[in-house]
Amino acid sequence: MDESFDVIIVGGAIMGAAAAYFLTRDPAFTGRLAVIERDPSFARASTTLSAASLRQQFSIPENIRMSLFGLEFLRGAKERFGPDTDLAWHEGGYLILASETGRPILEANHRLQQAEGADIALMDPAQLAATFPWLNVEDIAAGAYGVSGEGWFDAHALLACLRTAAKAQGAHFITAEVAAIERAGDRIAGVTLTDGRRLACGALVNAAGPWAGRVAAMAGIVLPVIGKKRCVFVVHCRTELPKLPLLVDPSGFYIRPEGAYQICGAPPVEDPDAGDDFEVDWSVFEETIWPALAHRIPAMEELKLVRAWAGHYEMNLLDHNAVIGPHPQVANFYFMNGFSGHGLQQAPAAGRAIAEWITQGRSVSLDLDVFGYERIAAGRPHAELNII
Repeated sequence: MDESFDVIIVGGAIMGAAAAYFLTRDPAFTGRLAVIERDPSFARASTTLSAASLRQQFSIPENIRMSLFGLEFLRGAKERFGPDTDLAWHEGGYLILASETGRPILEANHRLQQAEGADIALMDPAQLAATFPWLNVEDIAAGAYGVSGEGWFDAHALLACLRTAAKAQGAHFITAEVAAIERAGDRIAGVTLTDGRRLACGALVNAAGPWAGRVAAMAGIVLPVIGKKRCVFVVHCRTELPKLPLLVDPSGFYIRPEGAYQICGAPPVEDPDAGDDFEVDWSVFEETIWPALAHRIPAMEELKLVRAWAGHYEMNLLDHNAVIGPHPQVANFYFMNGFSGHGLQQAPAAGRAIAEWITQGRSVSLDLDVFGYERIAAGRPHAELNII
């Protein structure tokens, strides 16, 4: 081996940066840490191409708890990173709408969210129309609105804060790509980089986002995580929409403010493995989003399409939930993968959990055993219903 590290993290975007931040600030960790990232510009990272939002409106307690810690982390950014820190956190709320068919699920989720301490209000059509007068509620049975603690922020700024702090705390950031993982029985011995260097490690963390399945395969491990293309469209509505939250429609589209504009998106009709496809699919907007958008917000019948971009969700094909923690047989291989669209907001909780697993042998702050790899190996889904 050319060099040795106690921990190697494969992937330097939000997951890898969060793990590096929490590990290097943990007094129990005194070893050497390397974060390997092939593109430090993050031009194609899910982190920087996302809608950068945070919510507690989930159907599983652990997802709510992880995002509540994400909220605490964002609110305390100045204390963590310095008084000049600006993550552009805007607490504008989510509004998840349901038809009559979907109302029982929305109500059940709301009861769970309230029990977990989330500030979510369940509203009937009359309350929705009074609060959001631009909203068409004729086919809506109920809506769940994040009164506080939900909103959106600057993903680039959060990533920069985590990476800068981790580097100051001793993390080594290496610009390279992992070509192979060396496994010796039930242990990961090290990695080989595309430039030929071989790095030994005491533990390896898979933080490779949409490419996590490929990284796991290098170690002979099956992980059903692939990249799913999602397009984000920037539009401008001429009519003012006061109190526009991040609205999620029963048809599948979402929209939220972005400065003087709005951004919106929806899953495509066909959703194959994206591979290396980052081309914008304009038909998603023209055929799917705009008609539904104009129906839900009539003022959107006249809008300007400003621009668009495409990014990848790291989608867990089994159950649309994260895979976090050590492999049950390859004990020094750690997962933080498969967040299926809610990874950015849960990165602080995931990073803290990985640090605790490495230093203490378990996730102490939150019990995240439901997201362990064992369910993947058994083909036993633990599904999240609120996937956006």
